[in-house]
Amino acid sequence: MIDRSNFFFNFEGPEERLRVHRAIEHANPPHLQHHFLPTQRPEKMLERLQLTERWLRREITNFDYLMQLNTLAGRTFNDVTQYPVFPWVIQDYTSKELDLTNPATFRDLSKPVGALDAARLEKFIERYHSFADPIIPKFHYGSHYSSAGIVAHYLLRVEPYTSLALALQGGQFDHPDRLFLDVAATWRGVTSDMSDVKELIPEWFCLPEMFCNVNGLHLGSTQKGEVIGDVKLPPWAASAADFVRKQRAALESEYVSSNLHHWIDLIFGYKQKGKEALNAHNVFFYVTYEGAVDIDSITNPIVRRGMQDQISYFGQTPSQLLTTPHPQRIPLDFALHLHTVFRKPDEILPYVLPNPDTLNVPASRIVATSDSIVTVDLNAPACHVAVHQWQPNTRMATGGRFCFSLGGLR
Repeated sequence: MIDRSNFFFNFEGPEERLRVHRAIEHANPPHLQHHFLPTQRPEKMLERLQLTERWLRREITNFDYLMQLNTLAGRTFNDVTQYPVFPWVIQDYTSKELDLTNPATFRDLSKPVGALDAARLEKFIERYHSFADPIIPKFHYGSHYSSAGIVAHYLLRVEPYTSLALALQGGQFDHPDRLFLDVAATWRGVTSDMSDVKELIPEWFCLPEMFCNVNGLHLGSTQKGEVIGDVKLPPWAASAADFVRKQRAALESEYVSSNLHHWIDLIFGYKQKGKEALNAHNVFFYVTYEGAVDIDSITNPIVRRGMQDQISYFGQTPSQLLTTPHPQRIPLDFALHLHTVFRKPDEILPYVLPNPDTLNVPASRIVATSDSIVTVDLNAPACHVAVHQWQPNTRMATGGRFCFSLGGLR
């Protein structure tokens, strides 16, 4: 949508999807982005949006870039079975002070979670080579890094995910010792447990409430007799808000900025499938991959429903966006010299916007926000305020570099 909102539709099949797509084309709404219509492939949309180039030049943050990649790869907050996936970036959850200048603080982003511990990786490799089935392809990991269960696990303490967790467990919370109790223990689990290779979700970097039992849920007690309430945070976090702030700082740190492209290769890029995925120890159970199962060819409704449930709840790999290595982000020192309008003055272009008579008076104040421009005129003795809709990053259907619509006087 022009206001950057989005909606997720789950069609019964490709024919229904194509009919709706053709209907939108036929309706031709005023802000329809025609340059997206020739193709629906996510990798082509990534190329046309030039998001990678903007990220390389540090025009957008790591968080924003990951969200954009997730969206293009079919991930959405509207579907917990295809939820946005984010990386673990910190591996130090025991120190009293967090040192974001020390590379040892960070997780190795060139490896999938399952390959971070060498001893456990050997077991996964052995599983891969010893597995023999005439139908099911070999795989390293029998679980996935993103699933509905993982989303409900992390967001257990906030709605609507509390209700989701109850629904997944037949109306009751999971066994207390299996709930999300302790950040450090969770990290130990994803680097040591053979059935746990989960990554993170966006809320880990922006929602401190997910670590607090804000709704006073009765989650039970552990085997040690500890009543479960808030999530136990590492020593270097003074509060949930402080924890999230430091996680976000780590995500935007120089170490992560310099190495995030490796993780993108694993999740969205050329190491997601095929020989490169095998070399990177990044092969998951076959039903998690896009296009691995032709649901429409399954005529038995019971078998079809079973396969759909398996795909939905086991976990799904995002759509592949890149088939070549993702470039590395440019160093910060170099990027600081790029962002100035005086660097390439010949590229500065003027734009003349229509100015109706009702607004044809001097403005005493102009204020721009992320999606609007507010003007206050000098038409004494009355004072008029107009709010104009402005989308600086959305091209107009007529070819303009941004969307702008005049607002009425107030």
